[in-house]
Amino acid sequence: MRFLLERNMKFLDQSKIFIQSGNGGPGCLSFRREAHVPRGGPDGGDGGRGGSVIAECVDGLNTLIDYRYQQHFKAQSGLPGAGRNRSGPSGEDVILKLPAGTQILNEDNDIVIADLTEVGQRIVLARGGDGGRGNAAFKSSTNQAPRRYERGFPGQEMWVWLRLKLIADAGLLGMPNAGKSTFLSAVSAAKPKIADYPFTTLHPGLGVVGLDEREFVLADIPGLVEGAHEGAGLGHRFLGHVERCRVLLHLVDGTAENPAENWTVIRAELKAYDPDLAKRREITAISKADACDTEQLDEIKTALIAAGAKDVVVLSSVSGFGVTETLRLLLQEIDDNRQEEEIANQDPIPWQP
Repeated sequence: MRFLLERNMKFLDQSKIFIQSGNGGPGCLSFRREAHVPRGGPDGGDGGRGGSVIAECVDGLNTLIDYRYQQHFKAQSGLPGAGRNRSGPSGEDVILKLPAGTQILNEDNDIVIADLTEVGQRIVLARGGDGGRGNAAFKSSTNQAPRRYERGFPGQEMWVWLRLKLIADAGLLGMPNAGKSTFLSAVSAAKPKIADYPFTTLHPGLGVVGLDEREFVLADIPGLVEGAHEGAGLGHRFLGHVERCRVLLHLVDGTAENPAENWTVIRAELKAYDPDLAKRREITAISKADACDTEQLDEIKTALIAAGAKDVVVLSSVSGFGVTETLRLLLQEIDDNRQEEEIANQDPIPWQP
């Protein structure tokens, strides 16, 4: 599956929308009127069912930009029943087409209503109201000419939050200006904004990396800062994108004043946001190696290992040094993760005496 960002399409990972399902149509009050049939009896049909609001996970989308300009979605109400026992047509459903990785939350943004992770998945968010019964439905042995009918039942309405968490094989982590966007542009066809100042990247980006006749999806997460787990620097939204990545590539700026401390800060933010996230497979890479000498790189690597980093590599996105080796490490971790996932999803072998 390819995730490609159009150059002019702005990435949007959160939106609040109003949804309303259709009301049920009223039943009909009618009696059969034909020549030579003096007591035709009731023949009022039922009202149509109101349309529902349905969320559907579709392929080919990777942003919620469509829900920035349209925020109200109302399904059609059912039409009234008619004489001759004719039921009213049901209202049309409204289908919200959403990218894989979208979570739907309540108005207070604290309860997950649905989590769309697979293409084709459909969730009814607001069920349409039932149509009212016509008077023909109330005919009984003791009441041959009922004048009772139902007006139909109301639909549902609510505000919901749409929150997109990118589904990528690997995610780029690091402090602002650590070289994440430069790395993404060097290894894929993505064209993120690159500049020599912090917070150049304000929106997550995706790129498809080709390596050894294989492909995997790499996500560029905007730079995190201390306090990100509490929302500093939009940290909550940025950290959410990391949750679905199989492996993390933690870039540490080799030209920074204290690279090991920067690594420790990001690791602490991951753990504070979600302890399980801190256990995710991670490769630490010292970036901008072309601007450092060998002795300096050795000192940084020693300090990172002492701080707790395990797999430490050195690379330069500008010169290409160490880039291919790093990508191969990422691909190996992705394959291992997929294999573990397949084993975990296999049905257990039934026990035989």
